[in-house]
Amino acid sequence: MIVGLGNPGRAYAHSRHNMGSEVAREFSERHSIRLRRRGKLRSRIGVGEVDGRKVIVAIPTTFMNRSGEAVSRVVGFYGVHAKNLLVILDDVNLPLGRLRIRSKGSDGGHKGLRSVIACLGTMEFARLRIGIGRDESGSLTGFVLGDFSTEEKTVIKGSIERAAEVSDAVISDGVASAMNRYNRPSEPD
Repeated sequence: MIVGLGNPGRAYAHSRHNMGSEVAREFSERHSIRLRRRGKLRSRIGVGEVDGRKVIVAIPTTFMNRSGEAVSRVVGFYGVHAKNLLVILDDVNLPLGRLRIRSKGSDGGHKGLRSVIACLGTMEFARLRIGIGRDESGSLTGFVLGDFSTEEKTVIKGSIERAAEVSDAVISDGVASAMNRYNRPSEPD
């Protein structure tokens, strides 16, 4: 199951905090997986096949800080084990465009991920973080909810595409292999 975290609504559609949902959409488009709103599951859901495996794509329709409520409903509905979950999110502690995948771990201060961990009752699931950089001059909330500059959009577009590739690699080769391949300190495209 691929989960892309973000905030619902047009006001946040392309904000820094919506990188997870942007990647989930890109992944869905690549694999012709149609996302449909499922109110009961508090998410947009798509089901398809990738590399011979059934894949569920979910984008919570809750606000970021309550993402876990939606993720736990989808996990429960489809009977997905945490080891088969990849959560995709933004990270202010990574340079713009940098990707980092981990097989498990803490929330690292990300409230959406904190909500997922709390609602699932485990940290034992993979996560893919996309660096959005950090603006030390203003409010963190204002920064993450803001849009990218024109220059940043070019970098982020490439990062979204690479993150969709990482998602493919996790499905076909596993998290450990994807970590070895994509957790390099290379410059973003």
